[in-house]
Amino acid sequence: MTHPIEQLAAMYGIGRSYHDWRGELREISVESQAAILAALGVDTTDEHATESAASQCETIRWTRLVPGVVVTHVEQPPEIPVAVSRELGARSLAWTLTLESGEVQQGSVELAQLRILEEGTPGERDYLRYSLELPSLPLGYHDFEAKLDSGLSAQSRIIVAPATCYEPPNIAAGERIWGIAVQLYTLRSKRNWGIGDFGDLRELIRLAAPFGCQLIGLNPLHALAPANPSHISPYSPSNRLFLNVLYISVPDVAEFAACEAARQRVAERDFQALLEDLRATSNVDYVRVAAAKFEILRMLYAHFRSEHLARATTRAAQFRAFVAAKGRSLELHAIYDALDAHLRMQGPQYWGWPSWPEDYADPSSSAVARFARERAEDVEYFLYLQWLAAEQLAAAQREAHACGMSLGLYGDVAVGANPGGSETWANRRLYVQGASVGAPPDALALKGQDWGVPPQDPNELRVQQYRPFTELMRNNMQHVSALRLDHVMSLYRLWWVPRGYSSKDGAYVHYPVDELIAVLALESQRSKCLVIGEDLGTVPEFMTRAMERSRMYHYKVLLFEQAPDGRFKPPSAYVRSALAVVTTHDLPTLRGWWEARDIELRARLDLYPNEEFKEQARARRETDRRHLLQALVDAGLWHWQPDQPLPQYSAALSRAVHAFLGMSNASIALIQIEDLIGMTDPVNVPGTDTEHANWQRKVALETAEIFARDDVREILDGMDRARRGENPNA
Repeated sequence: MTHPIEQLAAMYGIGRSYHDWRGELREISVESQAAILAALGVDTTDEHATESAASQCETIRWTRLVPGVVVTHVEQPPEIPVAVSRELGARSLAWTLTLESGEVQQGSVELAQLRILEEGTPGERDYLRYSLELPSLPLGYHDFEAKLDSGLSAQSRIIVAPATCYEPPNIAAGERIWGIAVQLYTLRSKRNWGIGDFGDLRELIRLAAPFGCQLIGLNPLHALAPANPSHISPYSPSNRLFLNVLYISVPDVAEFAACEAARQRVAERDFQALLEDLRATSNVDYVRVAAAKFEILRMLYAHFRSEHLARATTRAAQFRAFVAAKGRSLELHAIYDALDAHLRMQGPQYWGWPSWPEDYADPSSSAVARFARERAEDVEYFLYLQWLAAEQLAAAQREAHACGMSLGLYGDVAVGANPGGSETWANRRLYVQGASVGAPPDALALKGQDWGVPPQDPNELRVQQYRPFTELMRNNMQHVSALRLDHVMSLYRLWWVPRGYSSKDGAYVHYPVDELIAVLALESQRSKCLVIGEDLGTVPEFMTRAMERSRMYHYKVLLFEQAPDGRFKPPSAYVRSALAVVTTHDLPTLRGWWEARDIELRARLDLYPNEEFKEQARARRETDRRHLLQALVDAGLWHWQPDQPLPQYSAALSRAVHAFLGMSNASIALIQIEDLIGMTDPVNVPGTDTEHANWQRKVALETAEIFARDDVREILDGMDRARRGENPNA
């Protein structure tokens, strides 16, 4: 017999079981389900509370005349479910439809003429749910209002989506392209201020394009916390809707050339010495970089106010138009950054909105409105920084297209936002603070994972008519031609870890995947942006099929593309609709993998449960290296016999591995910039925080030095030849 809590959990999309990484069925405990329900604000403390919650859930499903949102596809006429209580005595329904274009359509119908979908008796009242068919509608977001002759009315949002995401014509026609993946902050140059910036991105584009490179893959560029530059993970951002302003190239800001005070300050000996020191460090010194940049950016903002805003120049109008276009979301983000900076000045007890005074923790409070008025210039400063960042990112994309890149920039969206950041502050009802997102136990994390970001409430997401998701996709697609969704499974389900529970005691909570993919496809087509879903790990067949139906591309990592016997899949086994890489930011570099540096690093960081696990990892790596070398031999890229010793890592080996990737059927192949020069230190070591310098390590050479090297040019040439179907050894 099903437990009442299990029945209630099912109403909220909480799973009862799942198949783990071994394929074994695992049951979710009633205690874990109850903890997740509690995080959602549902009381299950006793049998009466549980029954009451279930009854309320069922009542809500029936008592709204029409759903708050209806998602349909362009090739099918919309069907609106209409729930009517018999006791109302209603006989007819009138409707008004306001299309996104502004066109208004109206109609009316007798209820008796409508098809009945189902009957129900919530709260001992009899209801009928009818199906109202509307005329075919164009793609877009449309407002719908229904009104019964009894006087009851309700509004809905109708989203009409295309069947598939966007595919660039050249890729759809079968062209195979390649690019370079980079963590932007890692780039070195003689001109940056100790961190890779949008100016460095443009230089990388100019240097890479002549070799046939068609895209530059980037880490998430999401906004972090300007007042807390020591918080650096791009996968724990303050707000995914906006940009990390530390990527602004200060000398490229238009105001810099005109602001004498700023140019004089930068020219001073101590400032130049600081910049030289920041450029020379092995890791990005975020705190000192931020201090240097914000000192000058404050001066440029003052100049912008006096010379542009005060005089209502064309540039001022462009700024005002940007702010207006981004709307309330940008305004709240800027208010948050100003509040965060103000409160952090008062002491370390303020680390984000959950620690703020109660009046400030609510973005709709009168205290927040008063702060925004009294500190209007501080708020406007942060609006200005977002504008500069967006300007420079857009300029980089224009540069890519001007240099002949068919795609240009390839962006990345993190799976969630920091619990104390502006995104969660601005929409507190959407984010569940009593749980965090993670992963169940698997081969890489035997105790499971807790990523520390709060999940979105799927029911609230529907209540908000998918507007947060729509805005997230639209903003992140604006200046790129391809977008990677980190942990694409979040469209289908997320592993929730209730507060106070271990990661292994979480549960999967399901999301309206078909509707989210429909919105994704609509925004993808409108932005002409290819979508890549990071589908590593355990992915149900349902999600794989959904990705293929919607033309969402897969994410293939060569190091994981192995047959059950351990042999690496040949290039012909890769699916066409995929982006393929050798390794990723969460894995060792190619050289680090080949030399087993990652195993030694994990051992030093005490990430193996015992010595036996470490030795097993070593043995597997030795076998994997032999399998990889044999795959290169089979592809005609290397000469080696199984009875011979394995070769040492070399640029020639890197060239062969990347040519192997280039020969694959995958439409897109990416080279990590670190692998062009044989670096060993990883970008990030999952499972660590302060134990390892994650998200800090720079590339060993300046970008211009990298592309001047003969061995790098040979790797790029091998990739380009392989992508064009030529012999990479020619």
